[in-house]
Amino acid sequence: MDVVFIAPGYPAEMPHFTRGLAAVGARVHGIGSGPASELPQLARHALTRYLQVPNLFDEDDVLARAHAWLRGHEIDRVESLWEPTVVLAARMRERFGVPGMSVDTVRGFRDKQLMKERIAAAGLRVPASARCQTNTAVREAAERIGYPLIIKPIDGAGSAHTYRLESSAQLERVLPHLVRVPEVSVEEFVDGEEFTHDTICIAGRPVYENVAQYLPRPLVARSVHDISPVICTVRDLSSPKIQAGLKLGRGVLRALGMGTGFTHLEWYRKADGEVVFGEVGCRVGGARLVDQMNYTSDCDLYVEWARSVCWSAFEADTTRRYNTAIVFKRAAGQGRIHRVEGLSALLDRHRPWVCAVDLLPVGAPRRDWTQTLVSDGYVIVRHPEWNQALRMAADVADHVHLFAR
Repeated sequence: MDVVFIAPGYPAEMPHFTRGLAAVGARVHGIGSGPASELPQLARHALTRYLQVPNLFDEDDVLARAHAWLRGHEIDRVESLWEPTVVLAARMRERFGVPGMSVDTVRGFRDKQLMKERIAAAGLRVPASARCQTNTAVREAAERIGYPLIIKPIDGAGSAHTYRLESSAQLERVLPHLVRVPEVSVEEFVDGEEFTHDTICIAGRPVYENVAQYLPRPLVARSVHDISPVICTVRDLSSPKIQAGLKLGRGVLRALGMGTGFTHLEWYRKADGEVVFGEVGCRVGGARLVDQMNYTSDCDLYVEWARSVCWSAFEADTTRRYNTAIVFKRAAGQGRIHRVEGLSALLDRHRPWVCAVDLLPVGAPRRDWTQTLVSDGYVIVRHPEWNQALRMAADVADHVHLFAR
């Protein structure tokens, strides 16, 4: 099994997927924009060979270079789990004639307006929205849809360049920040709890499913510094409100023609119980969500994803044993981390339930929290009881502090 894997070293989860491919017997042909010497060791050891390209986002150039590089090699799969390169992977599949989702199918997962149109056509509830390329079109759509509303890039990922607006005055203040965004989706703001629906699918059928809740919603987490955002996987998927989200998610995957691989979907549950689609990608969720899912079931989804795409098989025991919460920390002050408070005491209180601690060390420059949810590090805790998992997450949020200067 020869697999081309695009971006094997970045983002941070990708070396683990590279490892997973090698672990199930694949020869991994990596393509990335950095030199091989700068790849994480985990990725370097798992790769059979590697092609460095000047710019992964210049798809035509990458296709030409890959075609020359792979001449004489039989390729069985082309995979990517990084949002900006999923269309490139689909184009490469079509170019080389290998199995996998087509460019048209992948665009349904990448283009937010096309995505909602295809899902609405299947009779599923999506937010009212419009595709806009000019400020005039944005203003007209805003008046038609009504406030509050959300503006986000058509092909964005996460919450980057995403804004909640309450009035036309706020809209005018935001428009200059979108000058370099070629297309945006203007859409109805859905007020409610926000969850994920994550899957590994084989030929469109989910063989693994996960639900996690955002606390608070990502839009709030990306706009308020002085909080510690939490994402918590839900151990018990049998409750009616979770089942409604799973039913919606499965319908979305059917409507978009999902094939084999990871998906990450976000959905809302309103106060009246209605569930509403948010958005979906044919790629893995970021911010260490796969690690959370692994801790939830004590499995290795990096390997199981690889087994699914290579051999159409899934072997892990996916019994959900824990609710697993990740708490992201943001330092007070600017500059370099100079002290961490409260961690030792927290570990004394909850050590059996702490899965991982990855906080920036003293002396490290703090990160731009507006650009990465991981911020200045995180703590992962788990517990069989939902309320106890959330209490421990709140303890991390309230009593572990980083300071920079």
